[in-house]
Amino acid sequence: MWYSVAGFQFGGISHPINDMASTVWKGYISFGLISLPIRLYVAAREHHVSFNQIHSVCGTRIRQQLYCPHCERVVERSELAKGYEVGKGEYVLVSSEELRALEAQSSETMEIVQFVKLPEVDPLYYQTSYFSVAEEPGRRAYSLIHKGMQDLNLGAIAKITLHQREQMVMIRPFEQGLVLHTLYYPEEIRAVAEYDNQPEIEVQKAEVELAQQFMKQLTAEFHPEQFKDQYEMRVEQLIESKQGHTAAPAKAAKRKLAPVIDLMDALRKSMEEQPHPTTEPEVAEKKRPQRVTAGRRRKAG
Repeated sequence: MWYSVAGFQFGGISHPINDMASTVWKGYISFGLISLPIRLYVAAREHHVSFNQIHSVCGTRIRQQLYCPHCERVVERSELAKGYEVGKGEYVLVSSEELRALEAQSSETMEIVQFVKLPEVDPLYYQTSYFSVAEEPGRRAYSLIHKGMQDLNLGAIAKITLHQREQMVMIRPFEQGLVLHTLYYPEEIRAVAEYDNQPEIEVQKAEVELAQQFMKQLTAEFHPEQFKDQYEMRVEQLIESKQGHTAAPAKAAKRKLAPVIDLMDALRKSMEEQPHPTTEPEVAEKKRPQRVTAGRRRKAG
């Protein structure tokens, strides 16, 4: 494995990355009469091997074009407008300028409206995560809020306008700073009848105790660096093998699963076959891993 200056390179596969994270929002956190200027940066993005659509006959990459069936021609992006459908084939056009004029105060200022105990907010509501970085004039106030929230195990609820949409957010302490999570509104949490109407099955106390014993056997400290995307690694190896760099990856083995007839017997056998998890990550030194920066990370955004 090696790295390139312009991006991450794994074997023969290069993963382009940005040398510097880009600001997604710039404004103020308002806390009573205290206002502190901050910038927001995306905290995490999915990373996967991406493929292009190729014409298998000639090997050329396919291009997608914007086509107007009424005018029967390809249109440029400069000709596009936003339209809301009010009837079949009937649209009300709205300009970007009109939408910007409606932006709330939260487009520039996040006002903290409430503090909550962090365990009270279910992770189901968490959406996208951002790192917040204080501008120099606000660093003392930033540290004050961070320290206070950290000691009390509190999160702060505020509103912010991101991508032309006002969103509810959770601000919480994380390591040396404050992270921000956009939250789903309650009406955005789906109601699934199959989930809500699941029958409650009575289980025996002995079964619960044995299941809990097995859970304890599998319990260990969380070290995310221990977990690897095995599928992604096999895809990369497949691509490298097609370039002649490595051997083709072995086909992934599929477990054959059958319905459990005797829960107690299945739990006992599971405990016998399951080795105890290691509590330390497989790294050279026992220390907290550093967050990988743009020049070193593989899963960069």
